Amino acid sequence: MAARHPLFYPIVILGGLVEGFGLAYSQMAKPEVVLGFLQLDDLGLLLVMVAAALVIGTAIFAGVAVLGEAPLTGNPYRRRLKSMDRTVLVGGAIFGVGWGLSGICPGAGYASVGIGNYPILVAIAAMFLGAYAQGYWRARTADDDGTSGTVE
Repeated sequence: MAARHPLFYPIVILGGLVEGFGLAYSQMAKPEVVLGFLQLDDLGLLLVMVAAALVIGTAIFAGVAVLGEAPLTGNPYRRRLKSMDRTVLVGGAIFGVGWGLSGICPGAGYASVGIGNYPILVAIAAMFLGAYAQGYWRARTADDDGTSGTVE
């Protein structure tokens, strides 16, 4: 693994704290508020999501350019192009149904625990179970095709 930039950990920690605070402050960490948005009763969260996508997303991509490597693997960041296929559509549908049922997405789930919503741990456990099941399914289908199961 390559040597990390000296600002790597402070930037990652600061980014996580800013995101968590922003999710809690904007009420996106409360499932009932998110469900109101998904039912088109409260469109205020649309502004929050657009602001996060534009402002925070731009800052993150600029930071990635400075850091140059993935946090866990140390591999260089590069753009990954994925074609729109059945797996992308099915995965998006499953994510959307999970978001609609629980009223929370992965990042907001962790922030929700931070504001004292401990029952959301059930939804977080379901997210981990779903990720494990997807990895297991992908490895099995790759082995059935005679490939090694690795993804590039």
